[in-house]
Amino acid sequence: MTNLDLALIGNGTVGALLDERASIVWACFPRFDGDPLFCALLGGSDDRHEFAVELADCVRAEQQYLENTAILVTRLFDRSGNAMEVCDFAPRFRQYGRIFRPTMLVRRISRLQGSPRITLRLRPACANGASIPEVTCGSNHIRFVAPGITVRLTTDASLTAILQQTPFFLERTVTLLLGADETVTDAPAEVGHHFLEETAGYWREWVRFLAIPFEWQDAVIRAAITLQMNTFDDTGAIIAAMTTSIPEAAHSGRNWDYRYCWLRDAYFVVNALNRLGTTQTMEGYLTYIINVAANSPGGALQPVYGIDGRPELVEQVVASLPGYRGMGPVRIGNQAYRQVQHDVYGSAILAATHVFFDQRLTRRGDRTLFHRLESLGEQAIRCYDQPDAGLWELRGSARVHTFSAVMCWAACDRLGRIAARLGLAGKADYWSGHAKSLRNVIEQRAWDRRRGTFVSTFEGKAMDASLLLLAEVGFLAADDPRFAATVVAIEKDLRRGDYVFRYVEEDDFGEPQNAFVVCSFWYVNALAALGRRDEARTLFERLLMLRNRHGLLAEHVDPASGEQWGNFPQTYSMVGMINAAIRLSIRWDQAF
Repeated sequence: MTNLDLALIGNGTVGALLDERASIVWACFPRFDGDPLFCALLGGSDDRHEFAVELADCVRAEQQYLENTAILVTRLFDRSGNAMEVCDFAPRFRQYGRIFRPTMLVRRISRLQGSPRITLRLRPACANGASIPEVTCGSNHIRFVAPGITVRLTTDASLTAILQQTPFFLERTVTLLLGADETVTDAPAEVGHHFLEETAGYWREWVRFLAIPFEWQDAVIRAAITLQMNTFDDTGAIIAAMTTSIPEAAHSGRNWDYRYCWLRDAYFVVNALNRLGTTQTMEGYLTYIINVAANSPGGALQPVYGIDGRPELVEQVVASLPGYRGMGPVRIGNQAYRQVQHDVYGSAILAATHVFFDQRLTRRGDRTLFHRLESLGEQAIRCYDQPDAGLWELRGSARVHTFSAVMCWAACDRLGRIAARLGLAGKADYWSGHAKSLRNVIEQRAWDRRRGTFVSTFEGKAMDASLLLLAEVGFLAADDPRFAATVVAIEKDLRRGDYVFRYVEEDDFGEPQNAFVVCSFWYVNALAALGRRDEARTLFERLLMLRNRHGLLAEHVDPASGEQWGNFPQTYSMVGMINAAIRLSIRWDQAF
């Protein structure tokens, strides 16, 4: 049965998901939000659109990443003891003073022992699985021609064996280079070996400079590499996930396209990148956010943008793909771009604050950038007490959400601090004054005196996991009794076992069935902030067990079975784990 026990390879241009036997079941070309060339993950027909390496009579598989890299190695064994190895990666390394990251996947297939008999099944799709590309051949390559894109496989394997899916005995290492329609001038074996060595060296050097905690190093390193693979280097955007339409819960209809960049993630992603010391990735992401804000008319921001910064992400249902385990619909695009979500102003300004205070960055914040950000602050003042879809993007209702109001407060608060940093005393007073005014309204209208807790909406009664962030964003001090009371209320209303739901009231699709993974990490951080550190560490250790065998997390989890659901791998979840690990780990100087 299809599941999310998948591995990710990628290089900042393309990414691919592989199952336990080295079949590429999802990969979009020529970039993350492109047409899925391989879409078996959302398939279901007999003619599956995948790139498989099949070993005859295979009885066992082993799979792991090369340590501290994004290179995946799969070993397959048959009944007679014959064995083979598949090495999969997307090239990424420094060359000619820049990062070389072509639109390419590399597969190297080697004999380990005996005489393994294999079949290569290369079955790409186009038009979101509706058709197959036209096929043409050269002397040592196969071209797949589809509207808007041509992909070339260059290989030293038999083209006939690939085209006709004929089994053959693997006697030597076979190299397959799948990428742009460009001539490969050297022998595929030489190119593949060179790319492998350089890519392994790149990732290991990259990991060497991570600022990781003493504890849970493997988990944090894998999460950091995954976060880097979810980064579209060309613009600096970081996507929410590699996939579209993996349901949040079985047969829920909560199937969305997450191959875009959500501003709500910005603050948490930038914090994680900062703590890890990946300043180049952080700076690229901040540049993307600042450019998006600069291009927004009147300072009005959308919740989500394309990885190229485009504002329109028209949503449509794709009838040609049945969906994950047949659970459609499959959606391309995301109508959330049309929603009103007021927390985005705080998210953008909180993220941008780093460029004014972090002296490591090449581009520092100045008065010109500050004045650009002020338009976002003015929007925050205008809309903080107005109804919106909220952090969770409710499609069928609009209310005045507490978290949205708090993030508008955060926008004003940080603008005041930035102004003081720049020596703009008048501006500092202006923005600090507005922050104080917003705080007074929020404290009056979002506080339920009967329950003695903050609630999810103004004059509301329900709880919402985003309230766990009140101390994180600085609205409340961690030792404020109101924060402790709010955490206790969330424990009572939203916690189910080890997992915290984002909310439990019915929405457009009924009552939520699964928990939103990052909320549990927010809860862990809240426990630590309240001094309940031992409890937080114990829960964090259990949450780590949720990861799949490659250390990756999806968006949701079934609290009963522990099975992962939702788009994958989920940046929000991986960032939540990174931030919690760094907060909870003992310091290096305490370890010895």
